[in-house]
Amino acid sequence: MKKSLLITLLAFLFYHVNSQDNDKIIKSIFDNALTDNTAYKSLEYLCKNTKGRLPGSAAAAEAVEFTRQALIKAGADTVWLQKVPVPHWERGYEECKIISSILGISELSISALGFSEGTGEDGLTAGVIEVKDFEDLIKLGKQKIEGKIVFFNRPADNTLVNTFAAYSGSVNQRTLGASEASKYGAAAVVVRSATQALDDFPHTGVTRFAENVKKIPAVAVSTLDADMLSRWLKLDPSAKIRLISTCKSFPDTWSYNVIGEIKGSDKPKEFIIAGGHLDAWDIAEGAHDDAGGCVQAIEMIRLFKSLNIKPKRSVRAVMFMNEEMSGTGGRTYASEAASRGEVQYAALESDRGVMSPRGFSFDTDSLRLKKLQSLNVMFAPFNIRDFEKGGGGSDINPLKASGTLLIGYLPDAQRYFYYHHSANDTFDKVNFRELQMGSAAIASLVYLIDLLDL
Repeated sequence: MKKSLLITLLAFLFYHVNSQDNDKIIKSIFDNALTDNTAYKSLEYLCKNTKGRLPGSAAAAEAVEFTRQALIKAGADTVWLQKVPVPHWERGYEECKIISSILGISELSISALGFSEGTGEDGLTAGVIEVKDFEDLIKLGKQKIEGKIVFFNRPADNTLVNTFAAYSGSVNQRTLGASEASKYGAAAVVVRSATQALDDFPHTGVTRFAENVKKIPAVAVSTLDADMLSRWLKLDPSAKIRLISTCKSFPDTWSYNVIGEIKGSDKPKEFIIAGGHLDAWDIAEGAHDDAGGCVQAIEMIRLFKSLNIKPKRSVRAVMFMNEEMSGTGGRTYASEAASRGEVQYAALESDRGVMSPRGFSFDTDSLRLKKLQSLNVMFAPFNIRDFEKGGGGSDINPLKASGTLLIGYLPDAQRYFYYHHSANDTFDKVNFRELQMGSAAIASLVYLIDLLDL
């Protein structure tokens, strides 16, 4: 009862005097977003014209220029590019087959993992050992693993309602599996895709190697083919995999964060930012991960300008580069902000897809969290109710050390990992209303945090 009373009192103090004005402004933000297709068209362009926006690629460069122009058109007072060091990795050709003297030959749907070593054009053929986790490697030992292809086949836990928790429970075999298997002399690894979906889309992502560990080829296999491969190995343990992957790493290069700003009227040296990451995996259009988050940030600028909302603090939309591979965009932004002595008052990231909005998560202390939770009364008319303790996002996490309020946009994520890091992440999977409900929610939250000094 005490907690409920406190939240009610806070809500009264914050909104009683000007609540009707705030209600009207927030309603106008949603009305404008839901009747303007600028953001949706921008998303379509990014998906169809800059597909595969890996850091350092020509597609990424095109996306940088497009979003720079989009911020200018949205009405940002200032737009600029922030130079970011990025890795340069290319996929090349890839092919994978399971070969059995009993069952025959079958193609496997695969996708090389970022930073993986290639096999070369000649490929490799080796026996296969199926494991569920790293403990299995310890039990098998080098004698049984050396020269073999290790097949990591631990599925996501579909009983978990929180799809991000399910993803977290399975993804370490993708990020660290190749490094761990290499310690035992494995020739390569094949990893079950980190997704709850049962389909024929391999889901890629990075794999990382510890220092002094030999880099080996690593590929993700679709969940349907992972199940098939497991069945074949039970029927024929002597079956082999034939793998060709010509992926290759090149020297690091440069790309850019794209930043657009509305200058604050009272506290221009304090900043509230909203953003997403502009890069995307080369096999995907990257609609939900994360062009959608980028266009929502640009839409925040457009909404403020269209509705003549003049923030007290400076408001920025940031398109971060290189979230997917090594996170240099977020670290560069935080480092340069610190070097300039900027106060990053709050930072919001949209990188969980652009399905229907459910709310926001806040990385802050309990007192500030209660104040922020009192805002949900303003969002309840739009069925946005979840204001909870949680993380912000990988691009804005480097700002935490400076005391910045970190905010994560929370859409309904039940479908997110059906698309994540796969060729299934395409423009047609985004619903206009869901995208724009999220855009309006983000703009409204930024407006209220700035107005109410939260």
